[in-house]
Amino acid sequence: MNFLTIGHRGVMGVEPENTIRSFVAAQEAGLDVIELDLHLSKDGELVVMHDAELDRTTDGTGPIADRTVAELRALDAGRGEHVPVFEEVLDAVHAPLQAEIKDVQAARALAEVMNRRGLADRIEVSSFHDDAIAEVARLVPGVRTALVASRYGTDVVERAVGAGAATVCLNIRRLTLEIVERARKADLRIIGWVVNTQDHLRLVRALGLDGATTDYPEIKRTGRFTA
Repeated sequence: MNFLTIGHRGVMGVEPENTIRSFVAAQEAGLDVIELDLHLSKDGELVVMHDAELDRTTDGTGPIADRTVAELRALDAGRGEHVPVFEEVLDAVHAPLQAEIKDVQAARALAEVMNRRGLADRIEVSSFHDDAIAEVARLVPGVRTALVASRYGTDVVERAVGAGAATVCLNIRRLTLEIVERARKADLRIIGWVVNTQDHLRLVRALGLDGATTDYPEIKRTGRFTA
């Protein structure tokens, strides 16, 4: 498999994260996959935002779960962009997606959309929560899943296998050769995040990872030539 470059919340280093503007920019930059985050609104719709709270990335305050889709879409998510709903992203870009879900409830809502629109080939579902990706795997035949981890040890490999994941997405600042070797023995694909510098990229390539999640589209261009 070729080395993958994954756009983190689109290209959040240069555009407002998790917005249509950011996703379109990631696609135009030629990134292989676009990563995004999903939460449920008060009325049960999948909305694209990383935090559970609105304060950091919008001009709103408080929990996403306390707002309807209509209320969320009225907020400014940066440079005049609105908070997108998931299906809006599906229609705005055609690139493969890595959709991170925060809990089992979001997993069920995502599974419904994936089954209705036949998206198992286009979307890889990721989560920090083993039970969430296991639930998606139960509900969506043939879905590809990834376990995400920030603070972890060698047990992350056993967790991924137990949840039925084919990929581990791991914080490169904690990644060791031992974990890489264990993941390879378990036939897991390994993605490193967040890779925003040439030093990080050299580490990812030296460890023989399958790809890198990045905030910046330049990693796509330089990644081909970094040994």
